[in-house]
Amino acid sequence: MPQRMMVIETRGAGLYEFTREASHFVSEAAGRAGERLLTVFVRHTSCSLLIQENADPDVRRDLDAFFRRLVPAADDPAMAYLVHRDEGPDDMPAHIKAALTAVSIGIPVHAGRMVLGTWQGLYLFEHRARPHRREIVLHLSA
Repeated sequence: MPQRMMVIETRGAGLYEFTREASHFVSEAAGRAGERLLTVFVRHTSCSLLIQENADPDVRRDLDAFFRRLVPAADDPAMAYLVHRDEGPDDMPAHIKAALTAVSIGIPVHAGRMVLGTWQGLYLFEHRARPHRREIVLHLSA
C-alpha cells in the first residue's frame, strides 16, 4: 500500500497544520477507490499529533497555553522532581505532553478523501521550544 514520509520544520512550540498535505497524499494514492484507512504516525518522542478545529486560531493558542500550564518547564519549582533534563528545561515536559496526546492517528478515507468533520484539521503539536525537523509517516491501507 502507498506510504509517504513528510517533514515539518517547526519554529518552536505550537500547532502546525498539515491537513492539505495529507489530503493531497490521500487523493493521489487512493484515487476514487472505496473505503480505506489513513494512518498518520510521528517518529519522535517530544511532539505529537492532534485532530483539532482549524477555523479559529484562538483554539490552537488556548490548547498550547493549557498544555504549558498543565506541564510547565522543568525550571518551574513545581517540576523540581524531574530528573531527565538533558536538552534543557523543556525536554522532559515535552515527553510528558507527548505521552498525554497521540503519536499515531487513524483517519477513515472514502472516495479518495479523508472523512474529517467540517472544522477538523490535522496538526503536529510541537512541544519543544527550539525549532525541529519532524518526520511524519502517512500510510494508506485498504
